[in-house]
Amino acid sequence: INAFSIFKNIFSVIASLCFVPADIISTVEFNPSGELLATGDKGGRVVVFQREQETKSQPQRRGEYNVYSTFQSHEPEFDYLKSLEIEEKINKIRWLPQQNAAYFLLSTNDKTVKLWKISERDRRPEGYNLKDEDGRIRDPSTITSLRVPVLQPTDLMVEATARRVYSNAHTYHINSISVNSDLQTYISTDDLRVNLWNLEITDQSFNIVDIKPSNMEDLTEVITAAEFHPQQCNTFAYSSSRGSIRLCDMRKQALCDTHCKFFEEPEDPSTRSFFSEIISSISDIKFSHSGRFLMTRDYLTVKVWDLNMENKPLETYQVHDYLRGKLCSLYENDCIFDKFECVWNGSDSVIMTGSYNNFFRMFDRNTKRDVTLEASRENSKPRAILKPRKVCMGGKRRKDEVTVDSLDFSKKILHSTWHPQDNIIAVAASNNLYIFQDKVA
Repeated sequence: INAFSIFKNIFSVIASLCFVPADIISTVEFNPSGELLATGDKGGRVVVFQREQETKSQPQRRGEYNVYSTFQSHEPEFDYLKSLEIEEKINKIRWLPQQNAAYFLLSTNDKTVKLWKISERDRRPEGYNLKDEDGRIRDPSTITSLRVPVLQPTDLMVEATARRVYSNAHTYHINSISVNSDLQTYISTDDLRVNLWNLEITDQSFNIVDIKPSNMEDLTEVITAAEFHPQQCNTFAYSSSRGSIRLCDMRKQALCDTHCKFFEEPEDPSTRSFFSEIISSISDIKFSHSGRFLMTRDYLTVKVWDLNMENKPLETYQVHDYLRGKLCSLYENDCIFDKFECVWNGSDSVIMTGSYNNFFRMFDRNTKRDVTLEASRENSKPRAILKPRKVCMGGKRRKDEVTVDSLDFSKKILHSTWHPQDNIIAVAASNNLYIFQDKVA
């Protein structure tokens, strides 16, 4: 089945909360099996959704996700040495592959990464000798016999507990985290450094990339994102604000300041403008599931790179080229600094990224077709079919088309994720989470 064409018949499920600024979703991520979906918000809260099991009587429920667990991951802090307030906003969530009945995820704000364990409990121990049933310590003199504690069935409880806290390792704001395929280490990245952590060690990390110059006036670029290769535990890549990507091999040396491969598209001098450097900054970087390709997102385009070809991207997709003539106004309202994410589908054949007016774009790598869809509560009622949208540059506007001047730049799809196997996607629009799936017969 063509995964791309299916999305012409998309159904939607909407999970929304009463709007307050703290409810604005700042990250969204499926776990490796796709059974759980986690969101983080500006209030430091993580909400985990669980996929409903399909039944013969209700096959349409196979794409529905209901709230599974909610917990406060981060709290606001204050750095007294630097007189700096640290926001509780969740910047990134990354799931660890499931090893047992419990689930583990990493969440981070600007400074601190935490490892959370999410587990179920449907039994509780009873019959303690030294404690009452309500947990109070008993007087030893009143104990006249010994009892054997037993496990009694109880209502299902989902518990989230912080197992590790990794802090005090970043001077600048953390922009990305990535779990290694060895399941023992992960990296956390800020503007100038990449740190390597062991999941079991919280008080020590290794600085593997440091681009901070001796004189900060010589600083020409910052790190914008980093990710481990999905199969090769020694390989990772990081992107910069100048539009370049560096592929590093940790086997070569401890400090990976020298890269193994350098990916950058030469700039066309004829199109250079005041905004060229800003719009060339890479906001997201993702390895394909196969590990062969690397996808990057800058302000106007999505590029797919072949790891064996450094001089130019293999594919370039225009996300919203109609905004090229409005860069001046986008600079004045700071929208030009928005950081859009990009994702692969499970087979690496379709890529998805967000845009303005709550539009998100899909590009089929095989047929070279693309489609623009809208995530809005008005047009996406539960189980409603989404209709493709079009943006016209000017002149006579056709039915169902939107003019560039009427786009709402306060509505934007920055965060999205794709189910690892099925055609189910989740996109975050402000405080609303939209879950779309292919048509259910």
